[in-house]
Amino acid sequence: AIQLPYGQADNFKGVIDLIEKKLFVYDDPTGKVYQTLDVPESLQPEVEKYRNILIEKIAEVDDIILERYLHNEKISPQDIKKGLRCAVIANKFVPVLCGSSFRNKGIQLLLNAICDYLPSPVDLPPVKATSTDTGEVIEITPSDDAPFSALCFKIATDPYVGKLNYLRIYSGVVNSGTYIYNSTKDKKERVAKLVRMHANRQEIIETAATGDIIAAVGLKDTKTGDTLCEESRPVFLEAMRFPEPVIQQAIETTSKDEQEKLGMALHRLAEEDPSFRVFYNQETGQTIIAGMGQLHLEVIVDRILREFGVGVQVGMPQVAYRETITRKVHSTGKFIQQSGGRGQYGHVVIEMEPQEAPGAGIEFESKIKGGAIPQEFIPAVKEGIFDAARSGVLAGYPVTDVKVTLVDGSFHEVDSSELAFKMAAGIAFNEGLRKAQPVLLEPIMEMEVITPEEFLGAVIGDLSARRSKIVGIDSRANVRIVKVSVPLAEIFNYSTSLRSLTQGRATYTMEPSY
Repeated sequence: AIQLPYGQADNFKGVIDLIEKKLFVYDDPTGKVYQTLDVPESLQPEVEKYRNILIEKIAEVDDIILERYLHNEKISPQDIKKGLRCAVIANKFVPVLCGSSFRNKGIQLLLNAICDYLPSPVDLPPVKATSTDTGEVIEITPSDDAPFSALCFKIATDPYVGKLNYLRIYSGVVNSGTYIYNSTKDKKERVAKLVRMHANRQEIIETAATGDIIAAVGLKDTKTGDTLCEESRPVFLEAMRFPEPVIQQAIETTSKDEQEKLGMALHRLAEEDPSFRVFYNQETGQTIIAGMGQLHLEVIVDRILREFGVGVQVGMPQVAYRETITRKVHSTGKFIQQSGGRGQYGHVVIEMEPQEAPGAGIEFESKIKGGAIPQEFIPAVKEGIFDAARSGVLAGYPVTDVKVTLVDGSFHEVDSSELAFKMAAGIAFNEGLRKAQPVLLEPIMEMEVITPEEFLGAVIGDLSARRSKIVGIDSRANVRIVKVSVPLAEIFNYSTSLRSLTQGRATYTMEPSY
């Protein structure tokens, strides 16, 4: 620690800087103004104690500080800061500061510490990139004279200027009004305006150089993680990897009139946050949002209401169940209509049997011989079977894992048509479903839970309560890996439960099994 708190909880008033031996007191409730005072006499012994501990720690990694410390020579604040900076850059020291983000206390000192101790681009090895022409790894020199290269690390929507692409410039210079090359998308983009961001204030600038973090206006196709460079030297900077979402919720508007506004809001939020996903489930008819946790989705829902003015409600997603059959049956379907003029006539006999391999879907085969049904009507029979399979007889869920064989039928030379055979096939299929002892199938997920040893019992107990089947338990270092098969309906919001069971120390991954 390079600071000590002055007060605690509701009585937290400021911080004590161990390097400068100064007290910074925040009387302003907004945290904008603070006083610099001498450390009170009553706290001097404690400050000296922790200052000596800090110097000892720095001396372990800095020979100059060590020599002065051993010879009882005076060590100035500048010497401590210099040694501390070198230790931080070498990844041997992590400064710990005090503050309160809610009351903005200590924020100025934190920003000063970032400038004093964290490395600049010239303090670190050159960033490596991949040439898109040759595939070779090249080094990006942090210089204004080098070719331009930058990474888009964030996207935000501004109510006045529209989309803002936040860029970190690794080399070269970019000017407002010029064209740059997006090597990730293989497209040229025009920089309409460059903006330097100051919290809630924007400063329009004409030029940005190496090391700058700025926002660009006018980039239409650039997304988070894209590399921007000169077209004469196209490169890929290291790609940003985003974790897969772990929690899903269904979302809908409180008013049908706002459906379009909700779609626009979700599109913009997904564009800003790559770890937030939106998709439409065709089978359940629900819009599903997915994110990194319960809090993540709560913030998204709050932003939809606050920034876009759309009232929404969220709930558990519906599970896409399936229906199938358990025994082989024969079924007949007839569609006959006569209404004065030309009528309708279709007659099919089908054989239905369960498929052995799960996930095989509907398989259709025709064994018609001798012209019982003309060949031009066979595709209509197949279409009728597949249309009827979209809705089962138990609960209206899609039917799967059924083999349908067309074995017989009849036709009328005048009245038979494609529509008649399509209707007859649907009638035969639904009748066969009722006779073949249909059952409901639910999606099963293969899940792998990685948990510390001490929480293994709690995790397994919770999984057992969710109708899961333990496939295996392995060891890796000091953690246990639990592999299970579990129904999808049982693991909505599982990430929240797992965190509470394991103090946030366990993780899990899952993928569809069958």
